[in-house]
Amino acid sequence: MTHVLIAGLSARAIADSAARAGFSVTAIDAFADLDTHPSVRAVSLPRDFGLKYSAHAAACAASEFAGGAAVYASNFENDPDAVRTLATGRTLWGNRPSVLRRVRDPRHLAEAFRARGVYVPAVADPAVQQPHDSLEWMVKPVSSGGGHGVRRWLGGSVPPDCYLQEYVEGTPGSVLFVAAGGRSVSLGITRQLVGDSAFGATGYRYCGNLLTTSTGTGEDDAAIVGQTGLMASAVAQEFDLVGVNGVDFIEHDGGVCPIEVNPRWCASMELVERSYGVSVFAAHADACTTGTLPVFDISNARRTPLVAGKAIVFAREDVAMGDTRPWLDDPDIGDVPRPGERIAEGHPVCTVFAEGTDASACYNALVQRASGIYSRIT
Repeated sequence: MTHVLIAGLSARAIADSAARAGFSVTAIDAFADLDTHPSVRAVSLPRDFGLKYSAHAAACAASEFAGGAAVYASNFENDPDAVRTLATGRTLWGNRPSVLRRVRDPRHLAEAFRARGVYVPAVADPAVQQPHDSLEWMVKPVSSGGGHGVRRWLGGSVPPDCYLQEYVEGTPGSVLFVAAGGRSVSLGITRQLVGDSAFGATGYRYCGNLLTTSTGTGEDDAAIVGQTGLMASAVAQEFDLVGVNGVDFIEHDGGVCPIEVNPRWCASMELVERSYGVSVFAAHADACTTGTLPVFDISNARRTPLVAGKAIVFAREDVAMGDTRPWLDDPDIGDVPRPGERIAEGHPVCTVFAEGTDASACYNALVQRASGIYSRIT
């Protein structure tokens, strides 16, 4: 049995997937949540090492643990050097540092999509060029993640670690896929929940997903599936991606516009497992070790239920958790904090899950579950 070392900001979901797939797992993250699979050795950097979480700190801490294979989650994609450190003495299951540098370069990514006939928003570096006055712009950190630091540009200076991306009106979504050898297989399409006050989020902060065949009403599903599949294929070929990945996009006027690639495990992938019964980590391992992709057709996959969703519940004020052990009995609560843990305003408390016959019903159920969490911790 291969021993896998997994590192990332929040590793519970990917570690659970790996354990269910039969791997021996050590997981290093910021939380070591109470509901992590019982076979997983879960390590929290703040609790067990007295360190603030960062990809670099997690990679360095990994040297103290066994693991024949190294796998990373968010936010390692923004620190290729940390990926190299993490993989020292291990086999890397995931995209190489050189791949991360290319695919996370917004200008390079935009050029790659345009070369393949895919429409993408304009990208500008105000230090080099004057943004076109006829366009609306977003300020985005180069090392972006979870919507942190993203805002509308109202003119003026742009921080040196940020760039401008054309604002596109529409519904945010993502396509999840597994890749190997320039090929890709789509595993799911989601509608993203962003900046939703029902979950304590603001601005453009990511706070969850609804797994559907499209991001909207169900109209033009076949077109959305086809277009997102072409996006996944394009980046898989252009950047030689391997394992599981995601492309964030905006659904606009019946089409999709890619805005960013997440070249690693994505938070919404556990919805694929809940809905389709697909072992996402097993697909990741197969792609990375043998170049084998799963036989899976997203257009014909049977979903139970029709729409599955998850939402991250953020603290609306500083809180001290009580006894959270009873939460373990609720299958619709994940990322359970430990009893007595102190959580600062704006930080994640837990994740809630819900199902529905359509996107609206699923979303409303998520809101109700989040409200229940707030009533417990207030």
